[in-house]
Amino acid sequence: MPEATQSAFAAGLLKAAPPPAGVMAWNSPSPHRRYSVYRNNVSASLTDALAARFPASERIVGAEFFQAMAEAFIRVHPPRSPLLLIYGDDFPDFAAAFEPAREIVYLADVMRLEAARTRAYHAADAASLDPQALASIKPDRLGDLVFLSHPALSIVSSSHPAATIWAMNAGERPIAPIPDWRGEDALVVRPRMTVEVVPLPPAGASFFGHLAQGRTLAEATGAAMTDDAAFDLSENLAILLRAGAFTATRKDQDDEDRDRA
Repeated sequence: MPEATQSAFAAGLLKAAPPPAGVMAWNSPSPHRRYSVYRNNVSASLTDALAARFPASERIVGAEFFQAMAEAFIRVHPPRSPLLLIYGDDFPDFAAAFEPAREIVYLADVMRLEAARTRAYHAADAASLDPQALASIKPDRLGDLVFLSHPALSIVSSSHPAATIWAMNAGERPIAPIPDWRGEDALVVRPRMTVEVVPLPPAGASFFGHLAQGRTLAEATGAAMTDDAAFDLSENLAILLRAGAFTATRKDQDDEDRDRA
């Protein structure tokens, strides 16, 4: 099959269109029926891949609604790689603009959390920071430390209780009313074999986000306290070490330059 025909064949599988010119069926003068089989198989396979990556979201909206939304997504966001393990990174943004889901205001954030979990699962393995590494550093030098992020680390922030909703629909906790409907931030990381979703306290997302960007501990703390004056450094450092969110530390480059001078 010529390359141009192959490209047209593949492109046509993602839309309701007749078979491209040059496509024939060996047992029929019309290839429409057999081509539809290919189209249905592609659509079903990609929808299944999305459902496997976003199971809690599928449970929230129902299988029928999810399938329709997935098919709409597939038509405008076909896979760019034969590896479908992380297909759907754009699906949460698509869902946020998907008119039939407009009233499910938290759906996109739940999907972002699920996407982060999949990326964490397939991220490179790395040993987490040993808590004893901090114990050996002089207290007056702690503020100059820069933390190196674990490859699986990401932070998901939501103006809705997305982490709680995800947990309820992922079987992590019983489904129940949420009396305190407020935004939630979560740390997603895989320090060992299991992906963990760690709820963050107020300004924790700011703190961890700045550390992940390469800011010093002092800078990240200052930014977090600007966001919330009640920011608790001790609590967040305990989460940092317990969650295994970082792999190592180093001194800020300016500080190292001063040491060498």
